[in-house]
Amino acid sequence: MSALTHWEPFKEIEDLQTRFARFFGPAATRPANGALEFMPLAQWVPSVDISEDNQEWLVKADLPDVRKEDVKVTVENGVLTIAGDRKFEKAKKEKRYHRIERAYGSFFRSFRLPTLVQESKVSSEFRDGVLKIHLPKSQDQDKPRTVEVRVG
Repeated sequence: MSALTHWEPFKEIEDLQTRFARFFGPAATRPANGALEFMPLAQWVPSVDISEDNQEWLVKADLPDVRKEDVKVTVENGVLTIAGDRKFEKAKKEKRYHRIERAYGSFFRSFRLPTLVQESKVSSEFRDGVLKIHLPKSQDQDKPRTVEVRVG
């Protein structure tokens, strides 16, 4: 004689969701006891659009919830680097999180530019969570420099 076991289809889905979350990145999951369980936050990489015309390259990077003081832009030897940090707000005793899907922490993006850039004339602006970097095209190579990010 065989014993009957209680099948919980939603428990299997929950287990699958937890395994996917651990594999693919940040998530908050609810185990069977109903408590909210947080997993480590994954590294994030801001989305970037790069376009060009006859005069310049234009790079637009989405940096929501990043302060301009936490962003560093450098251009050196034909490589543009955007680095920074998106900080997680401190947990408050009266605040309860039910889901955290956005990643926090340091980010780093580098792009090799296919043409020379006038590195001494590179400019940037940061407004409404979007960083815009203007990279004027050049025939000559300038000295490496760090670009100040301005809010404008």
